[in-house]
Amino acid sequence: MTHLDRGEAARRAWVTEAIATVEADANRSADTHLLPFPLPRAWGIDLYLKDESVHPTGSLKHRLARSLFLYGLCNGWIGPETTVIEASSGSTAVSEAYFARMLDLPFIAVMPASTSPEKISQIEFQGGRCHLVQDPGKVVVEARWLAEDSGGHFMDQFTYAERATDWRGNNNIAESIYAQLALERHPVPEWVVMGAGTGGTSATIGRYARLRRLPTRLCVVDPENSAFYPAWQSGDWSLRIDRGSRIEGIGRPCVEPSFLPSVVDRMVQVPDPASLAAMRAGSVVLGRRVGGSTGTNLWGAFGLIAEMLADGRTGSVVTLICDAGDRYADTYYADDWVAEQGYDLAPHLATIDRFLTTGTWPQG
Repeated sequence: MTHLDRGEAARRAWVTEAIATVEADANRSADTHLLPFPLPRAWGIDLYLKDESVHPTGSLKHRLARSLFLYGLCNGWIGPETTVIEASSGSTAVSEAYFARMLDLPFIAVMPASTSPEKISQIEFQGGRCHLVQDPGKVVVEARWLAEDSGGHFMDQFTYAERATDWRGNNNIAESIYAQLALERHPVPEWVVMGAGTGGTSATIGRYARLRRLPTRLCVVDPENSAFYPAWQSGDWSLRIDRGSRIEGIGRPCVEPSFLPSVVDRMVQVPDPASLAAMRAGSVVLGRRVGGSTGTNLWGAFGLIAEMLADGRTGSVVTLICDAGDRYADTYYADDWVAEQGYDLAPHLATIDRFLTTGTWPQG
């Protein structure tokens, strides 16, 4: 055996062990809970939240990070000395740093300078390094440069999210949701509501519903300063936004390759103050703090439920708790920070209070 053959054999053995290590993480992690959100039973409509905050790294992105690492390992892109690099507003980077440390690989997160300090500290706690960029629109470009300069691997969640995730089954999030609803009074949801960052989760759920021939419709909610909704409205998928989303984890300045509009039934644009109002109101009802993107999800879900009520329809609606609110103590939950952004949450809180009492929602 030549030196080259021995080196390749050693690399292959390392990859085999690395894949086993990553799969073991999934095997020892219990599935996430599906929590009921209390609504008047007489409405005949049930709202559930898939609690992705209970993953080992605290967010929905734990699933994605695991899939991306397996994808990179099986494609031969990640080896025993690879520096792993990702462009992320925080949660994906936290999760990828976790898996990189598990495999004893260096990890660099390229992220907007506005990312919450809590997320930065969590990445560093997992052994990752943060490379902050002032212009959120340049994060992906900077990550590619870093990968080229270091000879590392750019994970590129925005391109590979939908193809790295097994949407046909294997306990993906869609399969899990339907299994957990099996004993409920409305086991097949009318709607699943979620935001889009990479677009990978919406692609998974939309595809899975079609594969299983289920009538569930998919609503993607989009924050301000994101390209997904205006592109959906105009049909111009090359559209770009100059500013970055202020709701971390969702919204992008361009439509990412992993976003599949063909599996989306409706899109709703949610004002940032409405997202934060729903986040805070939802936290009160649930008895625990949730993140800003969960507020965006709740705002969209409330509107759909009010629409179902007005039409005399019953059924269930499912959305996600994407991450916990403790990551945003100094931003979304800080009244001073909210005031600095020029946000007035009061009208949106009043809308939510009226909905939870009467089931009505503003028209248009």
